[in-house]
Amino acid sequence: MGEDFILVLVTASKEDEAERIARAVVKEGLAACCNIVPRIRSIYMWKGGLCDDSEVLCLMKTRASLFDELRARIKELHTYEVPEIIALKIGAGDKQYLDWIGEVTRGT
Repeated sequence: MGEDFILVLVTASKEDEAERIARAVVKEGLAACCNIVPRIRSIYMWKGGLCDDSEVLCLMKTRASLFDELRARIKELHTYEVPEIIALKIGAGDKQYLDWIGEVTRGT
């Protein structure tokens, strides 16, 4: 295939924030698709305290070469001081689906 693709995980406090971010990055060609998974529970340490919050998870599929630009755009749009932005390499996938990601995202 030659192209490297990634899955980017981003959490948000509310579904409307996740939708706003998703629409922007897909429209701008930074991600091919963003699935929004509502009502996840996150338990984490923040500023010395244990937090237990309801969040929304975004699963973004994109080219690895777009990660830096995607990360910067998410940070511009996000309300969190330190948003979760984690990229996982897609090791294998359906060729037609991966080709589609390549077609609808910005080329490098």
